[in-house]
Amino acid sequence: MTARAEKKIKRNKYGPLAIGSFGNAVICAVLTVFCLACVLPLLLVYITSFTDELAITRNGISFFPEAWSLEAYRMLFGRSLSKIVYSYRTTLLLTILGTFFSLWFMTMFAYACSRKDFKLRQPLTLFAYFTMLFSGGMVASYIVNTTIFHLRDTFLVLLLPGMVGAYNIIVLRTFFSNGGTESLIEAAKIDGAGEFRIYLQIVLPISKPALATIGLFVAISYFSSWFNVMLYIDNERLWTIQYMLQRVMNQITLLRADPDLSMSEEGALMIESLPNESAKMALTVITMTPVLAFYPFFQKYFVKGLTLGAVKG
Repeated sequence: MTARAEKKIKRNKYGPLAIGSFGNAVICAVLTVFCLACVLPLLLVYITSFTDELAITRNGISFFPEAWSLEAYRMLFGRSLSKIVYSYRTTLLLTILGTFFSLWFMTMFAYACSRKDFKLRQPLTLFAYFTMLFSGGMVASYIVNTTIFHLRDTFLVLLLPGMVGAYNIIVLRTFFSNGGTESLIEAAKIDGAGEFRIYLQIVLPISKPALATIGLFVAISYFSSWFNVMLYIDNERLWTIQYMLQRVMNQITLLRADPDLSMSEEGALMIESLPNESAKMALTVITMTPVLAFYPFFQKYFVKGLTLGAVKG
């Protein structure tokens, strides 16, 4: 191969539509700005959560605070450590069990609806879609859960209502229908495999991108749940971390709005130093850190899911 040919190949290593070094530098600069726009707000949240409240009052929120403080975390964890521990235990147990059983039931429903030889395919799909358009409402749900199923003040009232989602079922059904598994299913049937074995050993292993995507959405929904706790739960040991932290923030707000404290000089100083903005940021850090920690483990499945339908040139 001549030197001229090697130079031509090296020049076109990015493909026939290569845009040159200047174009690559521009793209890198744009992507860098985009990454900073995503990362810097998160960094600001973490910094603000460790900033002294008086410094925030005087200078506002900054990447370079005047004074550092752990008072916001002391306020959230110091006074109610045992309640925080119970809340985290409930939240983690709810997230793990809810995600597992939610994926289990939704994938079975979606797999049955994706099979063209299943006679009830269309009626069941219509039934799932119907629930997306019409609902009995919150009052009807409350009456059913409390007076018929007697789920008030139990762990099941946090687990069962959000376990099956019609939208997720339709997404999974579409994925199973367009996943190219028909030939594999036919081959497995010829070899004598039953429906449940086909579902477990063939359909689920090749559906990891869809399972990871839907599973992450379901896990975030369970981890962030607090409304059902407010409606149904009185036992403090069944509070989720979101509801627990919300109550702590409400207590801080009530203290800052207490007129008796603001009348004295010491009380006014205490109110001024009481964490408010830093406590909100600390609450955000506690909420989003577990999600940010687990996201990298699911990232490869998101990428695979995006490129699953791509056509090779």
